Amino acid sequence: MPKNRNTFSSLAAWRRRVLSRAVQGGWRWVQQTGAVTAEHPGRLRFRRLGPGTRLAFPQGTVFGEEWIELGDHCIIAEQVTLTAGMLPGLDLGPDAVLSLGDGVVLGRGSHVVADAAVTIGSDTFCGPYVYITSTNHSYDDPDEPVGRQWPRSAPVEIGPGCWLGTGAVILPGARLGRNVVVAAGAVVRGEVPDHAVVAGAPARVVRRWDAVSGWQPPLRTPAPVPVPEGVTPRQLAALAELDLEEA
Repeated sequence: MPKNRNTFSSLAAWRRRVLSRAVQGGWRWVQQTGAVTAEHPGRLRFRRLGPGTRLAFPQGTVFGEEWIELGDHCIIAEQVTLTAGMLPGLDLGPDAVLSLGDGVVLGRGSHVVADAAVTIGSDTFCGPYVYITSTNHSYDDPDEPVGRQWPRSAPVEIGPGCWLGTGAVILPGARLGRNVVVAAGAVVRGEVPDHAVVAGAPARVVRRWDAVSGWQPPLRTPAPVPVPEGVTPRQLAALAELDLEEA
């Protein structure tokens, strides 16, 4: 009896391994096939979908794509919402409403909701679950449910080279300069100057850079060492493995 039990247990483990590999391989195939690119846009017809840009599968809510421009080599992670207009089927006029520059990265589960114009500059990186919106609820009438009152909209502009940390919220009317860092969970409204770090809710400037005095307050960590010229990704991976073995 113990021998039979071991045989059945080994058979169940083997079957589980086979099924696991099949499911994982099938899911990778679904992800690759369901991704949206300029060559394979599927049902989505963006105003512009640049070469090298990829929307991972599964996509989040996407509508109004006729008014959405995506630059070259953008990375849109899984379950990212991209919308232009308050609901599908509206005529939003001749101009783009939502524009992403080249090399923009939107992390998993992020939302970009553009009822008024939203512009995200090139090489801006967003962590997961970032929320960018040009519309917010109003609450002028104390007798009417907030969700039933007409919202207010204002354009949002995010400059090039910014970094938005996990869970950051960018509210209507926000204007971020160049190379701005938004801390995780910060809630941003109003204008943020170039080369600033903002944190908190509401967000405030906690560090700035200028050509005369550098970063103020000074950075607490040393500057990263640049990768030497000519070093390949494979060599970097080998160095990382060596460091792990020595540790």
